[in-house]
Amino acid sequence: MASTDLFNQPFDFVIIGGGTAGLVLANRLSEDPSVRVVVIEAGADRTTDPLVLTPGLVPALYGKDEYDWDFASVPQPNLHNRRVFQPRGKMLGGSSALNFMMLVHPNKNILDGWSQLGNTGWDYASLAPYFKKFVSIHPPSQSARDAVGGLAYHRDLVLSGNGPVQAMFSEGYGANNKAWFDTFKELGLDLEATKKDPREGEAVGAFQSPATIDPKTKTRSFAGSAYLTEDVRKRSNLVVVTETRVSKIVFDLAGEEPVAVGVEVVTRDGVKGQVTAAREVILCAGALQSPQILELSGVGNKEILKKYGIPVVVDNPNVGEGAQDHPIVIQSFEVADGVVSGDVLRDPAVVQAVMELYQTSGEGPLGQSIISSAYLPMANGSGVLSTDDKTKVFAKFESQLNLPGHDIQRKVLERDDGPAYQYLLFPTQANVSESTTGLADILVPSAPENFISVFVALNHPFSRGSVHITANEPGRGIEWDPKYNDNALDEEILAGGVQFIEKLIHPSTPLGKLLKPGGRRLPQIVADSVENAKEIVRQRQISVFHVSGTCAMLPREKGGVVDERLRVHGVKGLRVVDASVFPLEPSGNIQSVVYAVAEKAADMVKADWVC
Repeated sequence: MASTDLFNQPFDFVIIGGGTAGLVLANRLSEDPSVRVVVIEAGADRTTDPLVLTPGLVPALYGKDEYDWDFASVPQPNLHNRRVFQPRGKMLGGSSALNFMMLVHPNKNILDGWSQLGNTGWDYASLAPYFKKFVSIHPPSQSARDAVGGLAYHRDLVLSGNGPVQAMFSEGYGANNKAWFDTFKELGLDLEATKKDPREGEAVGAFQSPATIDPKTKTRSFAGSAYLTEDVRKRSNLVVVTETRVSKIVFDLAGEEPVAVGVEVVTRDGVKGQVTAAREVILCAGALQSPQILELSGVGNKEILKKYGIPVVVDNPNVGEGAQDHPIVIQSFEVADGVVSGDVLRDPAVVQAVMELYQTSGEGPLGQSIISSAYLPMANGSGVLSTDDKTKVFAKFESQLNLPGHDIQRKVLERDDGPAYQYLLFPTQANVSESTTGLADILVPSAPENFISVFVALNHPFSRGSVHITANEPGRGIEWDPKYNDNALDEEILAGGVQFIEKLIHPSTPLGKLLKPGGRRLPQIVADSVENAKEIVRQRQISVFHVSGTCAMLPREKGGVVDERLRVHGVKGLRVVDASVFPLEPSGNIQSVVYAVAEKAADMVKADWVC
């Protein structure tokens, strides 16, 4: 589309960002042929790119400017001043186009906490239908079931959904996955016994989640392919614009309250202009860039805005604050001779063979995801903590539990089924050092031995960070400070989770029997004390790429940027729909929650405008 056509067309809804949430809204709002919708994406259309579509090639996307915004934090004092890297999808589909495709559902009690913070209609029961609306989960084969503990808890007919995103269980699960499930079973953490499906919001123990891969084509199923199908693209009332950056949101300031009436953009050819919105502007740029665009538009902390010469439209210092992220600690362990490790893919001949297999039949590791998970309550090297021991941990940090939502997080973690951690079994080694320059460095097998990895992520961090502009221009001009472990309770809980890994890999467990006796560790530290475990955290903690909360859905006086209908406080005609609105970080991989929130938001917008 020529830029003059874009600038001269009337649109009802202007959507900023063609990522995970933005494309859900573009699809759903344009279902009404009388409503004109435009979605404006800064990246390119790479929905047919083999590098995006091939599940096993995901590491090759990271750090490449054409796919990834590739943000980095400021140095983190609690992580030996390391910078932490944050991949963000820079293309249609956003981060759903470069994530690890894990489809994991959150604990219901933390979502109920959203409602308890003042957001009517945002409890687990209200969101549950939308978890089924966005996805179709295909039932696992018997061979897949056998390899991952049986999946007796997996309720195919009740919870699998009928949505556009396709999800499947792989055929590549093997002895390592089985050892994972057998180990948790021996430790009394067996979902097979409880028959609780993680998709119902209650789960403690090891589980196998599906991956967002289309079982017919063995290709990534993501917002770009699922919500922007050929038929959707043909809708005459939907315009999708790529390689075009939004400079700011335009407000009509003539009335008592500012009204969003459009956006200023710069096209791929450098042409500047304005796209008008008759009804609403909907901001879907993600947890790092939605607050950036608000600040560039004059909505934010007036001191920050004045620093960069931006006229103040709404003084709201909550914009860009409250950032939450799942910190994840990664350790790798050398496997015994004969045990399968993904590190064999360092061999060009092996890579060539699996690529030929995938290209000819769609089979093999390039069309699969074999990462297994577990949810676990607070623990340490002796096992899961008792109620009394949890109480003692929280008592040590009572003075630091003073922010909105901290009380809810504490109550969730004090429950017997409160998932403090998500553990992951990863099929290769992972490397972190002071010289790491991005996620690609972490995933490339630099050590000569073969490894598997066990990761532990903190599901409900108490630390809060921020993201703010560093220039009056769009793009990478932001400062992201996650303040990892700024609340010392996070480090304490994470250290306990690291200690528990020693139980998982003990030589007597099925998982431990896969490891080489006396073999290498990355790092070469044993978490046999709290201090050793904390040192592992400082050396090996990174982000698991689930930033949220920077435009929180809360009352303004409690730190909010949007209300319970996702409307920006202090203005009209402007909503935010993406992970930035999460008032509390949900457990597990958040793509399921982003899709569900976007589906619910689409229904809200339709209801408000009777679309």
